[in-house]
Amino acid sequence: MELRHLRSFVVVAEEGNITRAAQRLHISQPPLTRQIQQLEAELDTALFERTSRGVELTDAGRVLLEDARQVLRDVEHAEGRARRAGEGHAGTLEIGLFGTAIFGAIPMLLRAHRERFPEVSFKLHNMVKEEQIEALKQDRISLAFNRLMRPVPGLVSEVLLSEPLLVALPAEHPLAARPAVHLADLDGVPMVLFPTGYRPSFIDRVQDMCARVGFTPTVQAEVADVVHGIAMIATSGAACLVPFSATNLHVPGVRYVPLLDEPALQVGLCCITRDSDPSPVLAELLRTMRTTAPHIRAHQLAQVRGPEAAFPR
Repeated sequence: MELRHLRSFVVVAEEGNITRAAQRLHISQPPLTRQIQQLEAELDTALFERTSRGVELTDAGRVLLEDARQVLRDVEHAEGRARRAGEGHAGTLEIGLFGTAIFGAIPMLLRAHRERFPEVSFKLHNMVKEEQIEALKQDRISLAFNRLMRPVPGLVSEVLLSEPLLVALPAEHPLAARPAVHLADLDGVPMVLFPTGYRPSFIDRVQDMCARVGFTPTVQAEVADVVHGIAMIATSGAACLVPFSATNLHVPGVRYVPLLDEPALQVGLCCITRDSDPSPVLAELLRTMRTTAPHIRAHQLAQVRGPEAAFPR
């Protein structure tokens, strides 16, 4: 059964007249008549009864008309989705994620894109960095979010935004009573570092920052992720450096204190993709995230340092 035969059948049914239907379809009457005859022969049943005024649907014709309209609607819908997918406006992206940005920046970036293109959906997979890299190489995901990335052949890492760092402290800790602290104030304070595993990681960034202000952190524990880190803070006297997104983890007994250091202490949020991925859906998402990321950073700075920080001089 050919789609052109179904389209012709629907128009004839709506017009009730072969001549008018042919005019509407911009073809001559004989080819249209042959199409209807071919369709009736294929179905082995009459679809129209010829009358003095034109044609009327048979019972079989009325059943086919309902289904034919639905088939044509489905085809039109499929054509539209395929066209929009080719433009990057519809489709599904598999995304690997891990780390503190899950609680803040990543949902904001993806939500901004869904607001632009509601027909784009995301399948999210919790993966540590090693798993993300393998999944990207094997084309099982299109994009991954993580922090520090060393160069990997075939992959591209782009820093979307740099999140300000804060100190997570037990509420009863003396430093927690201050409106802000310097990183050097943590000299001698037991610290929880995360994440363990693939290096470089946020652990390396924290140790490097501490070294720059003149001390080696007193490491109480290295844990798998920020959730475990904050849980340890709540039950010990330790401190933990965390990106701004982690402040959405509201744990009783934990306070997040801004850092006064200049230049501002921060850590980048990277998106990692294959360097040869031709997906227009991915390309559109990257465009949205590049546009949205500065607004997220401005919001984070304003929350940490006050409204004037949202407009750097």
